[in-house]
Amino acid sequence: APPPLEREDSGTFSLGKMITAKPGKTPIQVLHEYGMKTKNIPVYECERSDVQIHVPTFTFRVTVGDITCTGEGTSKKLAKHRAAEAAINILKANASICFAVPDPLMPDPSKQPKNQLNPIGSLQELAIHHGWRLPEYTLSQEGGPAHKREYTTICRLESFMETGKGASKKQAKRNAAEKFLAKFSNISPENHISLTNVVGHSLGCTWHSLRNSPGEKINLLKRSLLSIPNTDYIQLLSEIAKEQGFNITYLDIEELSANGQYQCLAELSTSPITVCHGSGISCGNAQSDAAHNALQYLKIIAER
Repeated sequence: APPPLEREDSGTFSLGKMITAKPGKTPIQVLHEYGMKTKNIPVYECERSDVQIHVPTFTFRVTVGDITCTGEGTSKKLAKHRAAEAAINILKANASICFAVPDPLMPDPSKQPKNQLNPIGSLQELAIHHGWRLPEYTLSQEGGPAHKREYTTICRLESFMETGKGASKKQAKRNAAEKFLAKFSNISPENHISLTNVVGHSLGCTWHSLRNSPGEKINLLKRSLLSIPNTDYIQLLSEIAKEQGFNITYLDIEELSANGQYQCLAELSTSPITVCHGSGISCGNAQSDAAHNALQYLKIIAER
């Protein structure tokens, strides 16, 4: 049997003990632990889910024993946190406990150094807030010795792309997300601006802009036969990419082709995204062939 104090006043006693022992817990965690101790597990139900173009709104109801509370937020998690917070406030009303519920979206900077913030989550919240499609992450490359692995991940957001590298898959994702966040750092939360207006052509270019570009490199490509021996196609493609404002990512394919050659894909962050295949007797030759095929494609598009 529980001690008399806990049996008489289980709500305030258990909650008070928990809060003072673990002040850094989120509302959901505190309420769950309280429910486990008092045999009243919190039950969450989604009452409303309005996913508008710019700002989605969710309402969740939590029931703990005889108490029912609701919370609202721009994400399901935030709505749950606020419902749990409301329930905690009722439970502790008579406990005379100083209790600060942490805001799940605003980490305490003293407890969470800058390098531990979550850029992946921040980028997703930014996308939701502005009505963009959610970011997509693809592992494009994995290399290096066993003791020093390096991963390359591509992050796509709408028709744009950033590449991140790291010693783990998660670190590579974080790096790609950080690059996007750096691009969007000048947007205020109130400004519902379109993605195109934010990045312009800094991450990509359109077929229309290619055809009408006054750029020296793209116009040189229009006149080139692309068949001069010993031409550095990778360098030439890189120069055009820099001039026209798009990125190139080379994806080495692990499987050899049917005739035993190395294979590679060259992905251009143009709008729409362009992917060209290449093959050769080495990884370098396969990349060069992919760059050559990409140049031929760009030449056809630019001349049309």
